[in-house]
Amino acid sequence: MKKEMDPRMHTAEHLLNQTMIRMFGCNRCFSAHIERRKSKCDYDFDRALSEGEEREIERRVNEVIAADLPVTEEFVTREEADKRYDLQRLPRNAGDRIRIVKTGDFDACPCIGPHVSSTGEIGLFLIVSTSFDKGVLRIRFRLEHRS
Repeated sequence: MKKEMDPRMHTAEHLLNQTMIRMFGCNRCFSAHIERRKSKCDYDFDRALSEGEEREIERRVNEVIAADLPVTEEFVTREEADKRYDLQRLPRNAGDRIRIVKTGDFDACPCIGPHVSSTGEIGLFLIVSTSFDKGVLRIRFRLEHRS
C-alpha cells in the first residue's frame, strides 16, 4: 500500500519547481519522491549547482513560504488544461476535469496530491544535498518546523 503524501512536503515541491523555472528556465521536475522526512526532485539540467545557487534556491523558496500565500484549487476542462499546462505527469485516468493547484500568484499546475491551505504552514525549506549525473540534477530537501 502506498503511503499518504505529506501536504507540507508536496506543496514545498511545487514551490521548488517554480523557483527552478524562474531561476534557470528549466521545466518542472520529471520525477519526484516525496516523503515526510526527506524528498527529492530530478530535473533535466546541464550542470551541477554551485553552493551559492543552492542557498539562493533555499532563500527564494523560504521567501514564498514566509509570504503565507493561499494555496487554492480550481477545475478546468482537460482541453483548457492541455493548452495552459504540461500534463505529462498527470495520470491517464485523471478524467475530463483537471484540478489546478494555485499558490497565490507564484505557481499554478495540474496536481492530484494533497496540499496545505497556505504556504506559512510548510515550515523552513532546506536543501540537504544536490547531485548531477548524465543530464539529471537531483535536489534532496527536507522541512523543519519554524520555532
